[in-house]
Amino acid sequence: MHALRELQRSFAAAIFARQPEAFVPHVRSNGLGAKDRVQIYQNNVFISLTEALADVYPVVAKLVGEEFFTFLARGYIRAHPSRSGNLHDFGAELAAHLAQLPEAAALEYLPDVAELEWARHAVFHAGEAGPLDAAALACVPESRQAELRFAIHPATRLVASRFPLLAIWQAHQCDPAGEVRLDSGDHDRLLVARRDYEVRMDRLTHGELALLAAFTDDLAFGEACERALAAEPALDLGATLGRFVADGTLAGFD
Repeated sequence: MHALRELQRSFAAAIFARQPEAFVPHVRSNGLGAKDRVQIYQNNVFISLTEALADVYPVVAKLVGEEFFTFLARGYIRAHPSRSGNLHDFGAELAAHLAQLPEAAALEYLPDVAELEWARHAVFHAGEAGPLDAAALACVPESRQAELRFAIHPATRLVASRFPLLAIWQAHQCDPAGEVRLDSGDHDRLLVARRDYEVRMDRLTHGELALLAAFTDDLAFGEACERALAAEPALDLGATLGRFVADGTLAGFD
């Protein structure tokens, strides 16, 4: 007699390792052989998870084509089986998986495109937050302002790349896709955010990215400003902070 937990783990290993024979002894044949029963379930799992990845990564799928994307998805599913009851959580490691995949090495920009698509997916399904209390912020004594720690809105992600990511994404919103010059020298720094039920992608300067990245790392305002000015000495910190408060990028402080 096997414990339920042990059976479940054995079944999952058989499905994702694509070795249905390992679980066959635990399955009854009833009009259909035990091995066939396990393989049918296995096929359905891989097909449904491949479709889920294609929904999250449509531009990646267009860039590599259907056949390669199926190959990519099957390898990813085996390496990173779904571990959440929420299918929206599945696919987070695809960018890292692509970066280590020899067959995709020729498309250097592909992991960054995947990172951008996951950022769009993540902010769309992220939680909500109320606006930062600007009046309370104005009441913080100047002597304590360097100690402030700002919270980034949960439906916000930062994506930086040495490739023109936004242009690549935009070019593949139509069929056939438009042309993008990868050697244009455009390095994208993007703020990906959901505001008013719409996912936006806004370009950032070096200093703006450094400031928001510092806030994401929970650094105090004083240190965050130092990092931002080191990246972009001419950055207007007051105007930048005011804009991030006004547009909802910053959702709170302590």
